[in-house]
Amino acid sequence: MNRLFDHEKLEVYQESLAFVTWLEPWLQKLPKSIAVRDQLDRASTSISLNLAEGNGKFTSPDRCRFFDIARGSALECAAALDILVCQGRFELSVVTAGKERLRRIVSMLVGLTRANSDYRLHETSDD
Repeated sequence: MNRLFDHEKLEVYQESLAFVTWLEPWLQKLPKSIAVRDQLDRASTSISLNLAEGNGKFTSPDRCRFFDIARGSALECAAALDILVCQGRFELSVVTAGKERLRRIVSMLVGLTRANSDYRLHETSDD
């Protein structure tokens, strides 16, 4: 893919598109009438859109605000996948690959936020 915009160069943006690509066939199997389907579709789209918009902002606080929204949307997607498992619409083995992509996306977004933020508290990991 020819990358014309700065956000397209971000690994996390590429991973968010990979998640949407992974998700689409599963969304097509769900009835359009269930609420979680629509919510999952909108939240997965929100990740990429907020990454693009945030990366185009000029100030760190503006960038971080959009990266935070993208992270929240990724977490929302993970919860929606859990709900689909609880509802018996998907097996846990099906959603595991998507949740792993979302875990990587959240991790990269935390890193982007830290890199763009000198005013936020940084948690340290004891891992």
